[in-house]
Amino acid sequence: MAHKKGQGSSRNGRDSNPQRLGFRVYEGQYVGASGIIVLQRGTRFLPGRNVKRAKNDTLFSTIEGVMYMDGAGRRVNVKTLEEAEVDKAAMRSAMAAKSVS
Repeated sequence: MAHKKGQGSSRNGRDSNPQRLGFRVYEGQYVGASGIIVLQRGTRFLPGRNVKRAKNDTLFSTIEGVMYMDGAGRRVNVKTLEEAEVDKAAMRSAMAAKSVS
């Protein structure tokens, strides 16, 4: 067995591919039914209303709607499109009342 490395290839010429983890849909954005919301390793983010967790801890929507977070930003939920419109209208009326007074 040689004690000196002969001239040739380098030892450190390897690298792994990136995992491409993270959010695919952000808060307030539309997500389709069975659309992927978060790719993650482990349960960094937890499934909430209308969201399920896959075997590899990916969170996906069970209905089409608008994604939002609650709690300390760890629980991922999806509102239906009708609920999102009602919330948006309520927010607008509250802002209008605030600007009048």
